[in-house]
Amino acid sequence: MNRDQALKLLQTTPRWNMLVVGGGATGASIALDAASRGLRVALIERDDFGKGTSSRSTKLVHGGVRYLAQGNVSLVREALHERTLLRENAPNVVHELSFLVPCANRLQHWYYGLGFFVYDLLAGRSGFTKAKRLGLQECQQRVPTIAPSKSKFGILYSDGQFDDSRLLIDIVKTASSQSAVVCNYIEATGLLKNDQGRVIGVHVAQREFGGHGPETFAITADCVINATGPFCDELRIANDQTTKPMIAPSQGVHIVLDKSFLPGDSAVIVPKTSDGRVIFMIPWLGHTVIGTTDTPIGEAVSEPIAREEEIEFLLKTSSEYLSKQPKRSDILSVFTGIRPLVRSGSVGKTSKLSRDHTIEIASSGLITITGGKWTTARKMAQDCVDQALVHSTMNGVQPRPCTTRTLSLNRDDASTVNLLLRENPTFEEPLIAGYPDRLVDVVFAVRYEMARSIEDVLARRTRLLFLNAAAALQVSPTVARILADELNKDSFWIEEQLKRFRETATNYLPSRTTLAKT
Repeated sequence: MNRDQALKLLQTTPRWNMLVVGGGATGASIALDAASRGLRVALIERDDFGKGTSSRSTKLVHGGVRYLAQGNVSLVREALHERTLLRENAPNVVHELSFLVPCANRLQHWYYGLGFFVYDLLAGRSGFTKAKRLGLQECQQRVPTIAPSKSKFGILYSDGQFDDSRLLIDIVKTASSQSAVVCNYIEATGLLKNDQGRVIGVHVAQREFGGHGPETFAITADCVINATGPFCDELRIANDQTTKPMIAPSQGVHIVLDKSFLPGDSAVIVPKTSDGRVIFMIPWLGHTVIGTTDTPIGEAVSEPIAREEEIEFLLKTSSEYLSKQPKRSDILSVFTGIRPLVRSGSVGKTSKLSRDHTIEIASSGLITITGGKWTTARKMAQDCVDQALVHSTMNGVQPRPCTTRTLSLNRDDASTVNLLLRENPTFEEPLIAGYPDRLVDVVFAVRYEMARSIEDVLARRTRLLFLNAAAALQVSPTVARILADELNKDSFWIEEQLKRFRETATNYLPSRTTLAKT
């Protein structure tokens, strides 16, 4: 992917069949689905791909155990089916992970055992390992740090795990290989309508710091898809000032610890906490991730901040289940995401709002899709494109049926990385000791994955900011210098980049949460 080429095509192409606004999991999946059907597709993202919700998940590809307890069998069945497709289409990113459900007594052992029997039944012939019952000794063999008082019995079941941001970049790259034109740092600032009031495109502005080319221009399309997640009400209200908001935003916080807190290769799930949520403790990229919370917030923001009580809740809950109890000083990073939950007048708590996706088609033709979750993003995209084909006229094309059920996603190109290493052997050097990221990964991210900032590299092309915020700050000057060389930027640009990254990275430091008390 080349951003300069993509930007030029956005500026010069007279009309697209479909314009997707939003470069998260849903928007990227829509662009891939539509492009693979033969539509002329453009996708724009006002920040970087996955900057918001899609890079801040619990890193699980799953059916949703809690949704089964709520009786939402159809959602669980669909998600389990999509879980299987994701592993088949992206085996380099999605893999099976074992989960221990600790049970303090025989009643819990029976109850959860029955639940996961139904879970496996709904999954059908998925290829994932079926659940089984464990005793105390087997629980401790699976998770050496599990508290004995909480794990006299246990259930071991399987679900999927992934690197959310890496999967998103692979989807974006695959969409590009299917002739979709994708571009980050392009913001939709308003809707373009014809004399009949039908949406025929968007006005956009370039948001890249130090970017080149026109600051504003217009993109026209037969169909405009609003896939901006928790921010979707902005375009909806721009389309119709009388529209009522449909999003009830909620934030979820995760804390990251070193691997010693969960030294095995199995995760732990606490199926019911004091606030009614499910808490996961999972091994991820050589670390331990614990989350998540569910806290209603007034409005969606691009860089949410964890609250003090959310951090304390995760520490307290995990301490009850781990013999090695984490303290505030053990936290290496904190990341917070916002869920685009669809409002429901009959439901009070956000943890009980629907995770099903919603597709709204306005009288102007604007199509908004929101809700859902990572696991079902492919199906959400298929449904959205199907609706777009019914309600919009795609000039000049005869779309093919959906192909994404069996469409393999592009993988990282190891041969290209090897060429870069031959070009400059010093690129083999690590960014920082103890982590797998190398200088070549920064160069590759800029040249082939549209990384334009320090944050793009350290948060979403590599995951260092999510794993260890202090380490990410330490290597940021090195990354800035490589970016400047690759993008032909000056020292002023480097200093501004470092300033912006420091401001962002402080939100991932555990000490920052004390400023967000309620």
